[in-house]
Amino acid sequence: QLQLVESGGGLVQPGGSLRLSCAASGFTLDYYAIGWFRQAPGKEREGVSCISSSGDSTNYADSVKGRFTISRDNAKNTVYLQMNSLKPEDTAVYYCAARILPDQTMCTTVYDYWGQGTQVTVSS
Repeated sequence: QLQLVESGGGLVQPGGSLRLSCAASGFTLDYYAIGWFRQAPGKEREGVSCISSSGDSTNYADSVKGRFTISRDNAKNTVYLQMNSLKPEDTAVYYCAARILPDQTMCTTVYDYWGQGTQVTVSS
């Protein structure tokens, strides 16, 4: 069974950092583009970042550029989202998602497999 599991969320003070992990089980992430999304209470889900299967291409939402970094370690079958300089408005449930694309340098906004999410709360 294909499964994505997010971890690394928690409570952090403004200005702090967290590293989220997205681990795959039942399949290898090598050929999948991976996206991170978030959804805050009362708001629509929004794309945060994505990384191509090759790792050569990454995209970021304007709201997180310069603060968040996406990376992947195919040997560990895991994708990471390093989040620095966190702000209260970053508070949300964060999800990772996966999709195979024909071009290994592409990202996408449409995904086939989703994790259950991990809560990130930024508050003093």
